[in-house]
Amino acid sequence: MESALVTGGSGFVGGHLVALLLEEGYTVRTTVRSLSNPAKIGHLLDLQRRHAGRLSLFEADLLAEGAFDEAMAACDWVFHVASPFLMPEQIRDGQKEVVEPALRGTRNVLGAVDRTPSVRRVVLTSTVGAIFGDYVDVRQMEGGVLSEQYFNTTSTVENNPYHYSKVMAEQEAWRICGGQDRWSMVAINPGLILGPALTGSSDSGSLFLLDELLKGYFFYGAPDFSFTYADVRDVALAHLLAARDPQAHGRYIIAEREMISFLQMSRILRRWHRRPYLLPRHGVPNAIVRLIGPLFGLSQDYIRKHLGIRFAVDNHRSVDELGLRYRPIDETLKDHYEAWSRTR
Repeated sequence: MESALVTGGSGFVGGHLVALLLEEGYTVRTTVRSLSNPAKIGHLLDLQRRHAGRLSLFEADLLAEGAFDEAMAACDWVFHVASPFLMPEQIRDGQKEVVEPALRGTRNVLGAVDRTPSVRRVVLTSTVGAIFGDYVDVRQMEGGVLSEQYFNTTSTVENNPYHYSKVMAEQEAWRICGGQDRWSMVAINPGLILGPALTGSSDSGSLFLLDELLKGYFFYGAPDFSFTYADVRDVALAHLLAARDPQAHGRYIIAEREMISFLQMSRILRRWHRRPYLLPRHGVPNAIVRLIGPLFGLSQDYIRKHLGIRFAVDNHRSVDELGLRYRPIDETLKDHYEAWSRTR
């Protein structure tokens, strides 16, 4: 039975991946930034108790060379999940907060892989943001459909630093992988990740976005912004499927074929929200969004490149090659809300 290292086990995706691997019978090691923060690692300690002897926790700093060597020793698979995911409004210093940790972290983790002869496969958590920068970019793709064959060439440290960090990290990972022939790599490129968080202390940007909606920040009306999306449990499963399928290769978009808007999410969530009046019933006309958007931190450039734009997603590789079957959005949002409400 293979053993696996999951970097960032205290995170939104990492926590679900650790739980899934344990449920499937694997021996798991995971790294976290600090072992002294019970709010961050409580769910991992619970898993450790439930799966006696099969989960080990290690403290590791993404920016420290050699920090992952001990945790990785004797592992067959490495899932590099750890990387900060922040929404643009959460970022103050793009280079320091997202680009440097993503790039240096990838180098440090893959450096440890090179030093660990037991590792046969690496699964890298990337994002659709490494494929496109702004929504208008997808219009330049074949058929106006999002597919894995493209890399984002428009994001910069100043303009969407999170997407830029993932482009830099993924391209660096492919460069390092191509410099050897002992281990193989697969990249997982999910859209906005929704679903139940295992801890109320997660700082994932995807949870931040839904938190704003659920708290009523858009009660006056929903702007016409849409998102590619996937359930966090499907994202975790995609990682496992990519690791254990020797034929898996390249990049896999993990997202539903159709995007979902704020208003669509609101209409679904109203069924369960204990204060449904906080959720918008109607959309805000695009002309109004263009007029008042800057008052809410949206630049005219961002509005022009995203407002009202939808596109199809080519996810056939995840379905046909990995065998992934996506959960219904109603189930995802219901479970997302119930987990969110337990912490409020």
